[in-house]
Amino acid sequence: MAGSLVKIDEVIVSSAVSSVELGGSNWDSSYDVYVVQVNQAETDKTSDNRFKIRFLASSTADTSANYDFSSKRLKTNASFDNDSNTNQTSIDHVMGIDNATGSQVNATFYLFNFNDSSEYSFMTTEMSTINSNDILAGAQGGAVLTVAQATNGIQFLLGSDNFDSGTFTLYGLKK
Repeated sequence: MAGSLVKIDEVIVSSAVSSVELGGSNWDSSYDVYVVQVNQAETDKTSDNRFKIRFLASSTADTSANYDFSSKRLKTNASFDNDSNTNQTSIDHVMGIDNATGSQVNATFYLFNFNDSSEYSFMTTEMSTINSNDILAGAQGGAVLTVAQATNGIQFLLGSDNFDSGTFTLYGLKK
């Protein structure tokens, strides 16, 4: 894939922010497939451990209850399990992140149909986390926004908690 990725947008978090958005006014609609990389995202998370995602429609997070998602989670401290839900206001991944030093998320998302207003926007997910107890977890899965509309970006959030650091990058995938 070297040489096939064209950087469209990047956010480098170095102090607490409640959400990160990629695309929006920086969206480049000339690609069919997009790749999002999340590297070393850390949090001040003190409550639940959900890593949330929403798609942007007209540069605004779509908060409708139309997200469906499913993933297989692999963990070093327990057997694998499934995580899924339908008709949610965000794509929620339970990934065991916490606020201790060294706890972080790394992920790759592939985005499809984002420019097509007559199709559902969807994505595939590859995530890994490590928490303060050195518990490694991974997830492989996918998600869809069941609304036929063009979307132009992605939002990451943690509910009431903040991202403290990390690099979030959006690429267009050249044919």
